[in-house]
Amino acid sequence: MGKMTGPATAPALLLAGVGKSFRRATGETVRALDNVSFEVGRGELAALVGPDGAGKTTLIRLVAGLIRPDAGTVTVIGIDASRDPQAIQSRIAYMPQRFGLYEDLTVGENLDLYADLHGLDAAEKLRQYPRLMEMTALGPFRSRLAGKLSGGMKQKLGLACTLVGSPEFLLLDEPTVGVDALSRRELWEIIRQLVSGGLTVLLSSSYLDEAEECRRVLVLHEGRVLARGAPSGVRDLARGRTFTAEPPGGMRARQFQSLLLDQPGIVDAVPDGGRVRVVMREASPEGDASARVLAGVAAAPIEPRFEDGFMMLLAGGAPGATGLPAPGPATRPGAAAPGGEGEVVVAVHDLVRRFGKFLAVDHVSFSVRRGEIYGLLGPNGAGKTTTFRMLCGLLAATSGVLTVAGIDVRRSRAEARQHLGYVAQKFSLYGQLTVAENLDFFARAYGLGGARKSGRIAWAMRQFELEPFAALVSAQLPGGYKQRLAMAAALLHEPEILFLDEPTSGADPMARREFWRRITALAATGVTTIVTTHFMAEAEYCDRAAILDGGVLLVEGTPAQLRSHAIAVPGRAATMEDAFIGVVTEARGVTAAKGTAP
Repeated sequence: MGKMTGPATAPALLLAGVGKSFRRATGETVRALDNVSFEVGRGELAALVGPDGAGKTTLIRLVAGLIRPDAGTVTVIGIDASRDPQAIQSRIAYMPQRFGLYEDLTVGENLDLYADLHGLDAAEKLRQYPRLMEMTALGPFRSRLAGKLSGGMKQKLGLACTLVGSPEFLLLDEPTVGVDALSRRELWEIIRQLVSGGLTVLLSSSYLDEAEECRRVLVLHEGRVLARGAPSGVRDLARGRTFTAEPPGGMRARQFQSLLLDQPGIVDAVPDGGRVRVVMREASPEGDASARVLAGVAAAPIEPRFEDGFMMLLAGGAPGATGLPAPGPATRPGAAAPGGEGEVVVAVHDLVRRFGKFLAVDHVSFSVRRGEIYGLLGPNGAGKTTTFRMLCGLLAATSGVLTVAGIDVRRSRAEARQHLGYVAQKFSLYGQLTVAENLDFFARAYGLGGARKSGRIAWAMRQFELEPFAALVSAQLPGGYKQRLAMAAALLHEPEILFLDEPTSGADPMARREFWRRITALAATGVTTIVTTHFMAEAEYCDRAAILDGGVLLVEGTPAQLRSHAIAVPGRAATMEDAFIGVVTEARGVTAAKGTAP
């Protein structure tokens, strides 16, 4: 893997003063990259990180020779990308965010197709395929249709197809977006194997812990370089500024986080293991943490991580970037306190959904109370989205009891839908409509008209800071703003129950914090939220969560109760990801044992 041609000392990638601009449909010119310089050595693993719209995908497409820079030079494995992009494309591999698998072809047929496109003969296929099948663990599934694979298996198949031509340089754009924690670990094992075999890899990622795995990192914001070099250099920006604080007076961690984010001296705050991880703008003398976080709050210094330094960079390098708007919807009359002490508004009992012989949801039961944030966690294919679609009346249940806001969903789907808002995995926006036109369409679909429609659209524009993009078609919005628009559309009719299916998939850390701050504010008004997520740390925002696998509800409880299921990791406290992997692997081990029992 990784044919080393050209001067051995030449870097695999050299960017020098690269600039690139695009013109939007509104006529506005956007500077996607501005004087970017970066270097990646041969056989290195490097990462591109930054908020939505930072220029990461544009940079990867430049490196792949798919577009040309307006300024500067892009040199890949010794070749000028502007002069000879085809020479580069014959020696590298590029896996975009939406890799082009053919879902009506099998795993083996997809692999054959890409091998044929690379001109591999029968002998080369015989040599390559066993290695790729072993690396991705797809050997037993060669005859399965790609459309029947889980999200994680699709990503592994896409990677196998990308590698079939034995590239020297691999480009991966958000390779772990939309996959569960187990699949993410498996994908990273493959990436490590590739790098140890001499392959150069450049990837972009929304998971900042993945940047810690890399030799080099480039941090971008609005096309400009905020930092480059070893990840430790970014991590050390937060040294002496990072603490963990105990929420006071029984306050929930997410509520304490929201209060802390309003403090002028605080750069970042995020729930972490029942406490709140805090990054201060200024370094604090050891032992002086409590006073500098918030008066009367117990706090202790902790080791910084890459994400802490990343947030420091945005605070210093992007004026206003840390100013997360504090959402403030009007409080509903009679709203319950967050935590679900009020009435049950969603009740699921013995819910079953079959697709032919396949049992997608297997006798699942749970309930959610008013104002509660409830998480549904699970690997790809666990049954989360199927459960969601049944709750929203978009898919009929095979059997079981399903009530939303006191309405039997199986009998009165249309009536139930009037009480809820739904944000799907793939946001149901109309890409060719502008932001304003999308909001107008959804307002009409929810039956709003006249002054109420105008008022709610104006509220959504203001609340989600969409005014500057009102005339822009939604397809051209950065990912974080698409998420804002989808959320705004779902809230136009002021639903009392909100269903969010992986709403932060692919979103950067800033967008995720902003999103959860809005959900915290909605919960305080009595809005009930049911959410799925692959970011296991986000389960810390939930009052309770359930972990599903294979359509079965495995465990349910508060974040603290779920963390008690974690496999112990020496030297650090258990995380939600540890709990998730511990629960799922134990359940799968039990299932496997039962399957082999006499």
